[in-house]
Amino acid sequence: MLLLLGLCLGLPLCAGSLGEARSWGDTSEPVGVRVPRQLRLLQRLKAKPLMTEFSVKSTIISRYAFTTVSCRMLNRASEDQEIVFQMQIPAAAFITNFTMLVGDKVYQGEITEKAKKNGDKVKEKRNKTTEDNGEKGTETFRASVVIPSKDKAVFLLSYEELLQRRLGKYEHIISVRPQQLVGRLTVEVNVLERSGLASLEVLPLHNSRQKGSGRGEDDSGPPPSTVVNQNETFAQVIFKPTVVQQAKIAQNGILGDFILRYDVNRDKSIGDIQVLNGYFVHYFAPKDLPPLPKNVVFVLDSSASMVGTKLRQTKDALFTILHDLRPQDHFNVIGFSNRIKVWKDHLVSVTPDSVRDGKVYIHHMSPTGGTDINGALQRAIRLLNNYVAHNDIEDRSVSLIIFLTDGKPTVGETNTLKILNNTKEATRGQICIFTIGIGDDVDFKLLEKLSLENCGLTRRVHDEDDAGSQLIGFYDEIRTPLLSDIRIDYPPSLVEHATRTLFPNYFNGSEIIIAGKLVDRKMDQLHVEVTASNSKKFVILKTDVPVGPHKVGNGVTGSSRPKGDGKEDPNHLERLWSHLTTKELLSSWLQSDDEREKEQLRQKALALAMNYSFLIPFTSLKLKKSAQPTEKLEDTHGMSAAIGPETVMQSLRGAPLQPGPALKEPHNPRIKISKTSVDGDPHFVVDFPLSQLTVCFNIDGEPGDILRLVSDHMDSGVTVNGELIGAPAPPNGHKKQRTYFRTITILVNKPERSYLEITPSRVILDGGDRLVLPCNQSVVVGSRGLEVSVSANANVTVTIQGTIAFVILIHLYKKPAPYQRDHLGFYISNSKGLSGNCHGLLGQFLNQDARVAEESARLSKNLTSPLFPKAGERPETILKVKGHQVPVVWKQRKIYNGEEQIDCWFARNNADKLIDGKYKDYLAAHPFDSETAFGLGTSRAL
Repeated sequence: MLLLLGLCLGLPLCAGSLGEARSWGDTSEPVGVRVPRQLRLLQRLKAKPLMTEFSVKSTIISRYAFTTVSCRMLNRASEDQEIVFQMQIPAAAFITNFTMLVGDKVYQGEITEKAKKNGDKVKEKRNKTTEDNGEKGTETFRASVVIPSKDKAVFLLSYEELLQRRLGKYEHIISVRPQQLVGRLTVEVNVLERSGLASLEVLPLHNSRQKGSGRGEDDSGPPPSTVVNQNETFAQVIFKPTVVQQAKIAQNGILGDFILRYDVNRDKSIGDIQVLNGYFVHYFAPKDLPPLPKNVVFVLDSSASMVGTKLRQTKDALFTILHDLRPQDHFNVIGFSNRIKVWKDHLVSVTPDSVRDGKVYIHHMSPTGGTDINGALQRAIRLLNNYVAHNDIEDRSVSLIIFLTDGKPTVGETNTLKILNNTKEATRGQICIFTIGIGDDVDFKLLEKLSLENCGLTRRVHDEDDAGSQLIGFYDEIRTPLLSDIRIDYPPSLVEHATRTLFPNYFNGSEIIIAGKLVDRKMDQLHVEVTASNSKKFVILKTDVPVGPHKVGNGVTGSSRPKGDGKEDPNHLERLWSHLTTKELLSSWLQSDDEREKEQLRQKALALAMNYSFLIPFTSLKLKKSAQPTEKLEDTHGMSAAIGPETVMQSLRGAPLQPGPALKEPHNPRIKISKTSVDGDPHFVVDFPLSQLTVCFNIDGEPGDILRLVSDHMDSGVTVNGELIGAPAPPNGHKKQRTYFRTITILVNKPERSYLEITPSRVILDGGDRLVLPCNQSVVVGSRGLEVSVSANANVTVTIQGTIAFVILIHLYKKPAPYQRDHLGFYISNSKGLSGNCHGLLGQFLNQDARVAEESARLSKNLTSPLFPKAGERPETILKVKGHQVPVVWKQRKIYNGEEQIDCWFARNNADKLIDGKYKDYLAAHPFDSETAFGLGTSRAL
């Protein structure tokens, strides 16, 4: 359902009521002097408000999401102009604050009780139009303000949402529809789940409203520029497309929905109980249970309004659903218009013949007549009641009605209150009704109450959406009932103000959530008892859950709203409890027909909403001019507007959220990481920082050779090898051929074995689960102490246990010469974690030093020229490295993708006398070969 929230202030900020507000591109001019066409075009282009920044930051802690939207607009016109800000938010979310900065004036939002006269408060208008999320449901927040010429405005919107588990996943959806290309566009989502992340994925941008928009060139994976950084319990996702990348997705700025989908680990059958500062939440989602048999009646609207695509897609969906029924299930089909047409006079068991006959019956349904909703429901309920009453059912079963319509009741009983009462009396709490409304003409409030009062769910489908796939997706959520009649009990003396604890059914892939307050914060354990029915028996689960003192330090907040109101901000579990309690109060208020009860429910919901700053149907959002300086407010609400949840995350994780190995951006190849490297043909460089000397050498290998670069398998457990590829030598060169590194392989043996293979086109990470990352997309992944960061077409950074880091530069050629090949360069960025026994062509020098031999040093004192000769001069000098006497000459090398030229001492003849042994001693048998020809004691001191 679309919720329009229009801001109309009593100040000179409002251009009119909600219905009068102009759209983004409204540049209508007053009647007057005729203006040349080119000038009119120029005026329109200049007058369009410019969005300079659009950023969304979400912080999800234990399924509870805090989201803050920041939008900066500029009035480029030469006159005052109305600017509109609008944002789609999930229907299940509560807005907690809205603030505007107009020039140097600040207007802060305040949640107040809704009065009969709206005055200068936020106006609320519900519309029957459905947004493009279909079954997920969105509401649209809309605000307009008049901004002086050449001035700017900042809009800051905060909302909170408890994520629901469907089909085994939690889904967090952020609308990215700025309606123009934005210079700075950022979406950041941080997820912290104490029980651990079992899976996490970023879906392609979704935008069904406009066909062909909201999708990039490659819509099979995350949107372009998406960076994912993840460990066992924490994930950070950043979507930061450039203007060019935005234009490739949608030139009108309607990019679509940014969707993050994840699930958590579940170990205990009793569920996961979390406690913080006197509040608790209990997540109950058992698995590996046998499914309960279903008794299901499909009730399908076949009135004249269903003609065409709607009925055809619905029939196709039912064909798929009938095939999915289990042998222990029973079913029937009803088609209704002004007449009720029943396929069979009783429920039938699922067999190949019955499924085939049911499909034939559905196929021959034709649209005609009106809509008798009451008659169809009563007939379906009688079928289910008769089946249960006249059959000695050994197994416990679940009775369901799946009801689909696109209209209002027009035949038979048309009074909605009587339809609801008739249905409730007939079901007697034994039948759950799941409703689907199609299109704009459906009585969605009726369907919503039918489901609420009869233990079901409701979904809404837009006319232009794929009604068939929506129906299948809805059915998938309820296709596998695992438990019925669930009751979750806690000791009344220890727990108070708990949310709902009785549930008619639990479906596979969903989750039951209970939250409450603990009477004694110092209690050590909480007794939990779960009773339910499963197939042929009752299930009873009892346990004492250790809770202990879980407290958060001073200054921790779970709220996105600014401080300064004198109240202590609650923790995230308290806000989760208040959110869930308010939702349940609103649901009870919607179901109740007793005026006195409704008023009591309204008062309770209002009190919670006022205390926790929730915008609900009983509250309004009032803007008040603030004396707070603009700069200070922008600091409070800017890119770090969700600082409250971040502080909670810092406390729960036990460490501050600061840039480090687990949270760093993809490496910039221009940053000087280390001179110790091998790159090009291949040219080796070794830096000795203590003596401020740099040594370089070449290795003339053969194509197919695999060189040992770093060998520390026995100590740190790290091995790095590089495989060569050949190419013809340049004309007039002294070499017969060139060689480059085509593949770099890294074996990490501690704490667990992981294999990493890097080529110019892809990275393969195999640490139990094989993961393939393309090198043309930026991404960060990590687990078990290993992090891999890909910077698109630039480099790959590998960090091991936070103490070892390698950077692999990617060299790509658009139009390569015959002697050029796409290849890799290997740079050692951090070697602190490598042992003193480390070896390999590069590794053997990491814990060593070099110095100029005494004879060379004395010679330099007798000369007027410095020790380091000018480039081009090639007198031979002796270096002492690892006890070796190494003849070297002065040379210059380019490193870091040719960005920097260095001076170095060059060792000739394949580094003869510089390296231990000979070149062939460093050849590996295969890419992940960790053996070495050198013992642990081969490193010699100076």
